[in-house]
Amino acid sequence: MNHAAQVDTGTVPVRSTVDSGPAPLSRPMIGVGFLLLTLSYMVNAMDRQVFPPLLPNIRQEYGFSLEQGGLLATNFTLGMAIAGLPAGYLLDRFRRKTVLLVSIVIYSLGTMATPLATGFADMTAYRIISGFGEGMQSAAIFAAVGAFFSHRRGLAFGTIGVGYSLGVFVSPLIGVWLMNTHGTWHSPFYLFGTAGLLIAAVSVFLVKAALTETTVDRVTSTRTYEYMPASPYHRNTVALALHSVVSGVAVYGFIGLYPTFLISSQHYGSGQAALAMSFLGFGGMLSILGGWLGDRMNQRNLLIVSLLACSVISVGIYQTHVGTGPQCVLAFLMGVFGLGVLYPNTNSAIQRAVRPEQIGRASGLFVTSYYGTAAFSGLLFAALVESFGWHRAGLLQVTLLPLVGVLALSFVRTSQFNNAVRP
Repeated sequence: MNHAAQVDTGTVPVRSTVDSGPAPLSRPMIGVGFLLLTLSYMVNAMDRQVFPPLLPNIRQEYGFSLEQGGLLATNFTLGMAIAGLPAGYLLDRFRRKTVLLVSIVIYSLGTMATPLATGFADMTAYRIISGFGEGMQSAAIFAAVGAFFSHRRGLAFGTIGVGYSLGVFVSPLIGVWLMNTHGTWHSPFYLFGTAGLLIAAVSVFLVKAALTETTVDRVTSTRTYEYMPASPYHRNTVALALHSVVSGVAVYGFIGLYPTFLISSQHYGSGQAALAMSFLGFGGMLSILGGWLGDRMNQRNLLIVSLLACSVISVGIYQTHVGTGPQCVLAFLMGVFGLGVLYPNTNSAIQRAVRPEQIGRASGLFVTSYYGTAAFSGLLFAALVESFGWHRAGLLQVTLLPLVGVLALSFVRTSQFNNAVRP
C-alpha cells in the first residue's frame, strides 16, 4: 500500500490550494488513517461472517428451519441494500467521516444485540440493523478511499479487501473457538461488537478529514469528462449493477450456507467447516492482487474471467465429494475470485463508470445492487436445497447464475470510464 500512498499523496497539495479544503496530510498520518479504515472494514467482515459457522448451533437453540437459518445468514444484506442509495446521496453532500463513524456504531450495536434475540422476528431485525450500518460504512469507506487514491483506486480497494478477507478468515476460527470455550455462541458477537466501538472511538481522533474528504474533480481539474454521460445512471452503470446483483446472489448464497452444506451434506465437524470457511477468507486476501490487476487491464474482461472461474470452482465444491484438504483448496480459490477479484473490481468499475463528482452515488448504487438481492440469497439457496438437494441447488445458484452476469458485462464499454485513455 506504500506505493499507492506514494502515488496519491502528491495529489493532496493540489487540493490544499483550495481555501475550503483541509490541510495536506503527512505520509504517517495517511498510513494511520488508512490502517484504521481497513481495520474497521475487517471488523465489519467479522460481524458478517461469524454467523454462518455458528448457524447450526443457533438453529438448534431456537428451532429454526433451514429456510429460516438461510435467511438469517444473509438477510443483513437487506439492511446494506436499504442503506446504499441514501448513503450515496448523503456522501455527495455531507462529511464522509461522519457517515463512517455513525455507521460503525450502528453495526456494532446491531451485532451486540443479536444474542439478545428471543426469536426469529427480533433476530431478523438486529441482523438488518447491523447490515444497515455495514452498508453505510461500505459506501462511505469506498467513496473516501476511491477519491483520495483516485489514480490507484483498484489497488487501494484491494488493500481494504485484504482487511475484509482477514476478517472472513479469522472470524469463523475465533467464533467457533469462543463458542466451544464458553459453551455459548453469544460471546463472539459481544467481542466483535465491542471491537467496532473501540475502533470508532479511536478514529474520531486519528482519521483526518484530509483523507476522507478529498474531492476527485478538484484533484483532476485539468481533465474534462464530456465524453461520459451526464447522469450517473446509464448503460455502463446499469450493466454493472445487474452484474452486481448476480454476483451478490451467487457469492452470498454460497457463503451463507457453505458451513451448513459441509456439516449436513459432507458430514464435516464444526471445526473442519470453520477451517474451510477460513480458507475462503484466506483466498480473499489476494484482493490486493485483484485490485492491482484491475488498475492495469480491461476490468470488464477481468470480471468476466472471474465469474467463469467461480462457476467452474463451484462444480468441484457441489458436484464432487472430496476430503478436507481439497475442499479447503476449492474454498481458497472461491475466495480468490469471488472476494479477491469480483468484489473490489466491481466496486471500482462502477465508480469509474461515472463522472468524478458522482462517485458517492456510484458507491451507493454498488452497495444496493450487490447486497439488495443478496439478502434473500440464503433463503433462495435453502429453498432450492429443499426442492432439489445440495448438488442441484449449487449447480443452479453458484454454477449457472454467474453466466447471467457474464451476459450483463458484455454491454459494458470501458472506453467511457473516467480513467479511459483519451486521444
